[in-house]
Amino acid sequence: MATASAIDWPALEKALRQVLPPRAVVSKAQELLSYDCDGLTMDRHQPPLAVLPDSTEQVAAVLKLCQEQGVPFVARGSGTGLSGGALVEQEALLVITSRMRQVLSIDLNNQTIRVQPGVINSWVTRAVSGDGFYYAPDPSSQIACSVGGNVAENSGGVHCLKYGVTSNHVLELEVVLPDGTVTTLGGQLAEMPSLDLRGVFIGSEGTLGIATAITLRLLRQPEAVAVLLADFTSMEAAGEAVRLVTAAGILPAGMEIMDNFTIRAVDQMLEQELYPADAAAALLIELDGSSAEVKLAAATTADLCRQAGARDVQVATTSDDRARLWQGRKSAISALGRLYPSYYLQDGVVPRSALPKVLARIDELSREHELPVANVFHAGDGNLHPLILYDGREEGVHQRVKDLGAAILRLCVDSGGSISGEHGVGADKRCFLDWMFSPADLETMQLVRKAFDPLQRANPGKLFPTPVSCGESSRRAQQIQLPKGVEVV
Repeated sequence: MATASAIDWPALEKALRQVLPPRAVVSKAQELLSYDCDGLTMDRHQPPLAVLPDSTEQVAAVLKLCQEQGVPFVARGSGTGLSGGALVEQEALLVITSRMRQVLSIDLNNQTIRVQPGVINSWVTRAVSGDGFYYAPDPSSQIACSVGGNVAENSGGVHCLKYGVTSNHVLELEVVLPDGTVTTLGGQLAEMPSLDLRGVFIGSEGTLGIATAITLRLLRQPEAVAVLLADFTSMEAAGEAVRLVTAAGILPAGMEIMDNFTIRAVDQMLEQELYPADAAAALLIELDGSSAEVKLAAATTADLCRQAGARDVQVATTSDDRARLWQGRKSAISALGRLYPSYYLQDGVVPRSALPKVLARIDELSREHELPVANVFHAGDGNLHPLILYDGREEGVHQRVKDLGAAILRLCVDSGGSISGEHGVGADKRCFLDWMFSPADLETMQLVRKAFDPLQRANPGKLFPTPVSCGESSRRAQQIQLPKGVEVV
């Protein structure tokens, strides 16, 4: 692979303009500034050159040129990622898929839809809702995030408790490999008699290639849906309600908790008391299924919430009332962003049983680091989204924010959890990956990566710890002795 200093960017730009439409090549500094960060705005790196292909053929042509000239590349979708995965930290070509927005085919008989990677998440449901179907994965950014980015990060959302994350709903991927080869991973059947390379690719964060067509599984809209809002005087009581509901054998479509900080921010933004302003925690529970099933489950769930200490339980069954209760949760990050100039959103996971202890410790860490932390999270599967709020103009605050974020993730791992549930590792958390995996584990993952991309030109430096970014721990990981007969080429 050519070093950054050896890359002839004018020559690459000239070659790219020969295979792409004029508007598909971005080289002006003021235009490239739009792509200097993703949703993680703390770190910024302006790419030297960017392209916006609109077809598989154009992506393949671009990556073949990169292969020929030894140029690294970084894939980018809508830029809503929160782990720095789309940052161009070292000189590389930025390949933006946001113009690839076609719905390629819909097969309602087999409940599938095939889309390009730039299709926005919420558009998938919009395309089939009139026929009684929907697409289950629903990140909070679903009106902006793209399906290709969801595949790269294996995104989840409110409904991941019952229906799973992106990997549970992708059947087939058309992928352009780093050398420009086009291949297919997976198939039209849910279970294929082969190695699950589709599963390997999902969540690989752009390190194995670029997906250019994605076949998704559709679900039938449920007969009935109910949303319950329960408010509590303590976060522990809200956590107990989650435990009681799941222990009773009820499987909600989603369970979300917001703390008082978030509740007050949402009410202020919406200029109404959508959630009780004096509640320590608000718990949203969505139930779906047949009418009889939902009616019984809603009554039982309400009783269990009251048993756990809920002061009040509202039940919404109409579409408008359900949307009203969800409005605050969907707007939570925007509401908090109105109160502080900057925020840093983390994505740790803990067992449900550890939620009360972990949340109490996060509150202590917030005070120790003298930075406010708002908590809004997927309570059903323990996926926390602590939001560290700060003013970036304050001297030295960025390091304090990162130190607090690292302390929260360390707490999650020590509690039996993970450093990421759906936002990915990217650049932000790569130095923490060895908290969860041994050097042998990391080396095995690198072997898989090198099978797809021997020269590691795809999203270089991301996901895995490196000596440059993480110091001695990654050096030790790279010095691991491989099993006899295994060779890295």
